[in-house]
Amino acid sequence: MDSPEFTTHGVGPWEGEWPDDPRFDPELLRAGDTRNVIDRYRYWRMDAIVADLDSRRHPFQVAIENWQHDLNIGSIVRTANAFAAESVHIIGRRRWNRRGAMVTDRYQHVQHHEDVAAFAAWAASEQIPVIGIDNIEGSVPIETFSFPERCVLLFGQEGPGLSAEAVEASQVVVEITQFGSTRSINASAAAAIAMHCWITQHVKFGAGKG
Repeated sequence: MDSPEFTTHGVGPWEGEWPDDPRFDPELLRAGDTRNVIDRYRYWRMDAIVADLDSRRHPFQVAIENWQHDLNIGSIVRTANAFAAESVHIIGRRRWNRRGAMVTDRYQHVQHHEDVAAFAAWAASEQIPVIGIDNIEGSVPIETFSFPERCVLLFGQEGPGLSAEAVEASQVVVEITQFGSTRSINASAAAAIAMHCWITQHVKFGAGKG
């Protein structure tokens, strides 16, 4: 069962004359909107939100290995939504814990691949470079790496990191430079850093938001 889509924040029923705009949901206008969406999308139908996001998604994608039912996957999907990734790919188990996604998967295109080989075949057919993210021998510091504008960022499981097959499928593996005693940082935190690195390299910022 999907998690209920609500937060402690939101807006009550629409006050005044209802807007004459098909993007608005009559039920939300009537009852209020407490979903986890930005103010721009208050009272909008879900399909209208997805359509608007589709018009301005970024050309990077995110892939996650799912061999151990990693609880970080939901958080990574949520971050992918926050940065308007084009799509998310789940490799391995089809089922994953959606709690951490905070219902953002409803607005995010999510694809499934049975194994790394199937994912690699998809990437090859799309001619999209796979950029692995892990701190392994021979990896390139992310702080010095120039991300292709169109690419898919591939993340492994919490603990073991990228599988050998995933490393082989990657055009290059980049690592987040660390300076402390811990061997690795949390997988969802690493994913957020990597996605934001792509954003800082490819999104133009003016006086306001990019």
